[in-house]
Amino acid sequence: MAKIIIAVGSKRGPKLNAVRDALGSFGASLSPGNEFELVGFEVDSGVSHTPASREEIMRGAQQRAEALVQIPRESGAQWDFFVGLEGGLDVLYGGASPDKALQHPDLVNRPRRVFLESWAYVSDGREGHYGCSGAIELPDALAGEVLENGTELAVAIDRFAGAVGIRDAQGAWGVLSNELITRQEAFRVAVVAAFAPFYNRKMYQADAVSASGSAL
Repeated sequence: MAKIIIAVGSKRGPKLNAVRDALGSFGASLSPGNEFELVGFEVDSGVSHTPASREEIMRGAQQRAEALVQIPRESGAQWDFFVGLEGGLDVLYGGASPDKALQHPDLVNRPRRVFLESWAYVSDGREGHYGCSGAIELPDALAGEVLENGTELAVAIDRFAGAVGIRDAQGAWGVLSNELITRQEAFRVAVVAAFAPFYNRKMYQADAVSASGSAL
C-alpha cells in the first residue's frame, strides 16, 4: 500500500482539519487503496494579511501551494500534492469589482457589499486547480474596520465578537453564520472543489467532441 503525501501551506488546525475532512470524502477516488499523510508548513502567501479582492485571495492560495512545491525539489522529499488555502474579502459595488466600478461612476455610488470567501489551490507539481467555498456578507461595521482602518480580519473579528482566538476556532464564518458554517467547513468545501480535476479525471479529461456528442 502506497502512502500519498499531501503538503498543506499552514499549520493551523482549521486548515489542516479541512483538508483531512475533505480527503474523507474523495480519498478513495483520488488514490484507491492507498493511505494519506498530511504535512503542514508555514509558507508566505505573498499577499496582504487580509486580501481585499477575489483575485488577491486566489493569488495567495496559489502562491502558498507554489512555495510548497519548492520544498521537496530542494530537499529531495517525495510529496504528491500541494495545497494552498487563503481566505479574504471580495468587495463589490453594485455587483461590480472596485476597478470596474471606477470605470462606471454610477456603480461607485451604489451600496458596497463585502463578502468573506475561502479559496483553495491544489497542485501536483505539474498542474493546479482552484476551488472556492460559498460567500457570506460582512456587516458594514466589520467591513469598515478591515478596509478603512486596515485591521487584520482575525483581529477585527475577535473585537467584533468579544472573544479571543476565533481564527483558530470557528473563524469569522462561524461568528457570522451563528456556527452553522465554520472556517474549517468553508475551507473543506474549497478543497473538495479544487481536488475535483484530480479525483474526477475522467470528467475533466473527457474529449470535447465526445462530451458534446453524448449531450445530444
